[in-house]
Amino acid sequence: MKRSPFAQFMGPLVALLLICTVVAVTTPSFLAADNFRNIALQVAVLSVVAIGSSIVILTGGIDLSPGSMIAYLTMILAVMVKLNDTSLWVAIPAVIALGGLLGLVNGVLVAYVRIPAFIVTLAGLSAFKGIALTVGGGTPVFSLSPDLGQVFYGELLGIPLPFYYVLGLYGLATVALNHSKFGREIYAVGGNESAARLSGIHVSRVRAVAFLIAGACAGIGAVLLAARLNSGSPNYGTLIELQAIAAAVVGGASLAGGRGHVLNTLVGVLIIVVVQNGLNLNAVSTSVQSITIGLIILLAVGVDIWRERITAVLVERFGKRQSITRQELTQ
Repeated sequence: MKRSPFAQFMGPLVALLLICTVVAVTTPSFLAADNFRNIALQVAVLSVVAIGSSIVILTGGIDLSPGSMIAYLTMILAVMVKLNDTSLWVAIPAVIALGGLLGLVNGVLVAYVRIPAFIVTLAGLSAFKGIALTVGGGTPVFSLSPDLGQVFYGELLGIPLPFYYVLGLYGLATVALNHSKFGREIYAVGGNESAARLSGIHVSRVRAVAFLIAGACAGIGAVLLAARLNSGSPNYGTLIELQAIAAAVVGGASLAGGRGHVLNTLVGVLIIVVVQNGLNLNAVSTSVQSITIGLIILLAVGVDIWRERITAVLVERFGKRQSITRQELTQ
């Protein structure tokens, strides 16, 4: 009853194509080249954050803190660059490293202190937002550096740099998850923690590293968002963690862990961004957009839950029937 990776990828891809068709029919401006460029830029930050969220989900965990973490990290970047005249070559790696450190704190609390991931990252969501409000007096910092914008809006061979960031990170994540020992351990821990521990996998370390990666991805997302807006603000990143989780689940990842593919997550990100873009082009109010994204999250989680139940019923029914058939043949 297990679906092939190709079948798992085709489901979200078909959904994306259908949504694109509907949006294109409702508003002709959707197919404009400038709009596609805008979508590509909108995808960048969310898609990077979604990599980390997907890896945590694959281990059977959840991370609710990336949005607040991004707010805090953009303020740190703003203070370093604007107020302390720190070089971008120093500030950017420092912010990404700090993101990884914050993620590691989450991971240690989850993996070694054994506090549920939901509680730890919910506390992080509140704490990081509070810390962000204390940095720089809690007010946004604008016009950080004339060179920072090139990080996001620069081009190489006529293609925006965020395309290369996303391509490189998803390529690295795909190779790591599907062709490395660490990737196999991620899936094993999420699929069956007890079996993974009995097979010699250091479960706690794998979980901690997963959160570290999620934090580093939030750090990269913070840099990209600050570069896009050339500013830092304690209000940035709001709800991006829910969109990242939704993207992973829409892409076929199971919240129970052990199943999913990072490339499917990218398709899930595109689905969410295209829906938002279509609503914007049709002048739908922000409140309705929030309701729509909430419904997408609800639908994605509902599909995940019912998919598991339907699969279990089919396996039980057909598996039992096959067993009876084998007994009849041997008699």
